[in-house]
Amino acid sequence: MIRSMTGFASISREVDGERVSVTVKSVNHRFLDTQIKAPQALAPLEARVRALVQAKLTRGRVELSIGMEHTAPPAREVVLDEALLAQVSRVFEAARAKGVFTGSLSASDVLRIPQAIEIRTKVEAGGPGVAPGLEDLVTGALEDAIAALIVMRETEGRFLAADLDARLGTISALVEELESLAQAGQHTLVERLRARVAELPADLAADPAALTQEIVRFAARSDVDEEIVRMRGHVEHWQSLASGPEPCGRKLDFLLQEMNREINTIGSKIEGARATETVITAKAELERLREQVQNVE
Repeated sequence: MIRSMTGFASISREVDGERVSVTVKSVNHRFLDTQIKAPQALAPLEARVRALVQAKLTRGRVELSIGMEHTAPPAREVVLDEALLAQVSRVFEAARAKGVFTGSLSASDVLRIPQAIEIRTKVEAGGPGVAPGLEDLVTGALEDAIAALIVMRETEGRFLAADLDARLGTISALVEELESLAQAGQHTLVERLRARVAELPADLAADPAALTQEIVRFAARSDVDEEIVRMRGHVEHWQSLASGPEPCGRKLDFLLQEMNREINTIGSKIEGARATETVITAKAELERLREQVQNVE
């Protein structure tokens, strides 16, 4: 499957006063490199986040940002410091017994005592870690963001595939041309060698059968049939990988190395200026393919 390594997605989800925002973008990279930016409160989820990314993506530098905010007022609780109030009450009673003042300790008096009453955000029970509801919210938002990223990568991948197919077609046409030029070059070489042998003086002429065998052997050095067959096999393999279900960027990169090797070998064997020009064109087209394959997952 031809799927690009570049993409972007941003997803927000909100449940019960908790909002989670996930932004994910990816660019080219030889391997899968995941960078995570998230609040410290979500640190226990990092391993799960990485596992989700690795389950869906195989290549690319992935930058993942997770934001979290409360959209509803937090639960609060009122805490009465009973120990402090008991001490105040004893002092109050002792002062009243001495006639310092009359009356009893009232609620308004208690409210004016520093630190006797505290109103604070309620801490949920459950110990360390991320609350199950929040964990599910983060996981759901992350899965949606990765799915959206994949859609974008697949969309860009279709444009990549069209360009790669066109260039591969050019390579196939060049291989056919090289085969034809190689055959013509071999024929020309044999004729040239026969003409030179015919020009040899009679006293230097050797056994005609031996000369013919040497001419054939020399001409065989320029035979590129094996390289042409392997190039066609590489093209077929490429098409099979590109149409298959699995990401194929690394395999296509390897195939290009093999194709370059075959073209270099053909260039070292083939005869004629036209053939040399065609080899150079093929190498240039393979380089363009290599540049584009760097974008394929």
